[in-house]
Amino acid sequence: METQTLVLFIVGLVFLIIGAEALVRGASRLAMGMGISPLVVGLTVVAYGTSSPELIVSVSTALAGQSDLAVGNVVGSNIFNVLFILGVSAIIVPLLVNSQIIRLDVPIMIGVSIVAMVFSLDGVITRLEGLGLFLGIIAYTVFLIRLSRREQKDEKTDHTPDASAKNAKTILLNIGFIVIGLTLLVIGSRWLVDGAVALAKAMGVDDLVIGLTIVAAGTSLPEVATSILAAIRKERDIAVGNVVGSNIFNILGVLGLSSMVSPVGLTVSNAINTFDNPVMLAVAVACLPIFLSGREIARWEGFVFIGYYIAYTAYLILNASNHASLPLFSNTMLSFVLPITVLTLLVVIVKEFNPKKQ
Repeated sequence: METQTLVLFIVGLVFLIIGAEALVRGASRLAMGMGISPLVVGLTVVAYGTSSPELIVSVSTALAGQSDLAVGNVVGSNIFNVLFILGVSAIIVPLLVNSQIIRLDVPIMIGVSIVAMVFSLDGVITRLEGLGLFLGIIAYTVFLIRLSRREQKDEKTDHTPDASAKNAKTILLNIGFIVIGLTLLVIGSRWLVDGAVALAKAMGVDDLVIGLTIVAAGTSLPEVATSILAAIRKERDIAVGNVVGSNIFNILGVLGLSSMVSPVGLTVSNAINTFDNPVMLAVAVACLPIFLSGREIARWEGFVFIGYYIAYTAYLILNASNHASLPLFSNTMLSFVLPITVLTLLVVIVKEFNPKKQ
């Protein structure tokens, strides 16, 4: 059984790499061929596609009555997407951030994070609230498509379709790359998650921690592979758009649909409301000043993101095991690390909006 799990883990990893390559190649070429901005493709086709594992896992666990896994998967994935994926991608190559993401998509990500927190305050996300969230992802998608079409008319020279990609054969080939890539990403991530969850359960880890860490990171592996590969291939709009779009889709689409299919909605634990939801919102808010600073995510900021994800995971593990060092760790974060971070973000904001700035 252990050998079989190891083989599935390795094959799953290979599938992730091949799938990410196929998805990025197909999506970028399709965007170029059809005159669509790579950013819009990253925010929709790539983001929704790579979030399909989160959708599958959360909906199936919601139907099985495992609300902690369903909610923890979404919240944990959103934290993981920003801190880990953007962090690693920025370390590989500094990520230039499109102005649309700063003025539109990040504020939307912050807004839907607040809505999710408000819906969760009473301890349950009802089916009606889930419907409201799901309608939100439909409205967001329609808005992006209309915005993209309007920009095509206004900036014809910026997104002129590649003549070689206009023919139906090439378009179908690129769509094929996208479908194959998504399929391999979903299968690969599923095999990795199954093995990791089995191991965690054998070690006695509870459902919420598994959902916030192993399942969240595992279902985000398609985003990891896709954004890192997009960064390496200099498809930076896809790398950043994939993360922001995935976070919006996770809250509106995944959490919304999971709440709708559950007979009584999704129950939200006190731990989620008092710690993890605020962390998810804080991470979303932190994106704005960081993205504003020079319109890029620098390498040092990538290292900061990774450091915070390690700290977040360490807290979850220490808290779950009631470790003796938890009070010291918490006091250090609250008294030293977080104040310095807030001060740094405030300095970035002041510098960005300084009227004397050239």
